[in-house]
Amino acid sequence: MDKKHVILAINPGSTSTKIAIFENKNQVFIKNIKHSAEELSGYKNITDQYEFRKNLILHEVKQAGFDINEVSIVIGRGGLLKPITSGVWKVNQAMLSDLKASRYGQHASNLGAIIADNIAGTIKGAEAIIADPVVVDELADIARVSGHPLMPRKSIFHALNQKAIARRYADECGRKYEELNLIVVHLGGGISVGVHKQGFVVDVNQALDGEGPFSPERSGSLPVNEVVEVCFSGKYGKDEVLKMVCGAGGYVAYLNTNDAYAVEQQADKGDEQCAFIQSAMVYQIAKEVGSAATVLKGEIDAILITGGIANSKPFVADLKSRIAFIAPVKCYPGEDEMGALAQNALMYLNGTAKANEYK
Repeated sequence: MDKKHVILAINPGSTSTKIAIFENKNQVFIKNIKHSAEELSGYKNITDQYEFRKNLILHEVKQAGFDINEVSIVIGRGGLLKPITSGVWKVNQAMLSDLKASRYGQHASNLGAIIADNIAGTIKGAEAIIADPVVVDELADIARVSGHPLMPRKSIFHALNQKAIARRYADECGRKYEELNLIVVHLGGGISVGVHKQGFVVDVNQALDGEGPFSPERSGSLPVNEVVEVCFSGKYGKDEVLKMVCGAGGYVAYLNTNDAYAVEQQADKGDEQCAFIQSAMVYQIAKEVGSAATVLKGEIDAILITGGIANSKPFVADLKSRIAFIAPVKCYPGEDEMGALAQNALMYLNGTAKANEYK
């Protein structure tokens, strides 16, 4: 019988903290702790919230009847760090220093490693790790070339979910992820299209702030000259322009909502503008998939569609109609981030994955 491993997974978001407990592969507890704007308003920096959120986590675990001392490992959602390779990473002092100082930017996910380390430190024999943060960088050198040396292309994408879905597909096929060539399309508040070549994401659009297809709240790639004109028009400040790119772009800019389901409903009711902009987003995603196919020179085992918007059957059907000629398409609706975190923790505990040292 396999040794019982108890895994605590922590996934901090801007207005919530998701936690889950797994016994080996089995999820035995999950909770999404909501945080009101009033609760968070007293904290100047996101990292200042760690004590508040940690105490809520410990309270929920205790209320659910679990003994925190039985936890073997605590895995947190990886935050904004320097570019690193995919896989499991030990939470160490160098990582904590970068996250606490917000050296590479402020984001709620920065709290994942900080809280994991704090909780693991109170449990005898427990470790703290992260896995596949958004800054995973496996780009081929040629993919970094943007057209100007001052602005190289960067790798920021939904690495955790993309890698988990790619491994899941490989398992279903009875093959190794490292043997396959895949295109993985994550459809959420941001949209990323990753080229997975034999275990490495060798190319992907920078899904955070301005590359690739537009999304419910991000502008994606924009005509550069038009961006320059907006920046120097005198009408907008830097923060306003940045908000146009990430937060108030895409559906928000065209339709005044970031709710993809609401847009779909309005389109079904005959709203021509909603239907048109929804089709335009599908169009841009399909173009990105077509571009990704050239990286693999057409040698593609499958195209995998995932993320929250993948729950929309009409949206996926429209997208499939444009890309199915490239390779077989399989859909995995939603995103199981907690399961993906637990999967990485279990691979580490079972010795099938080694933990890297952040420096």
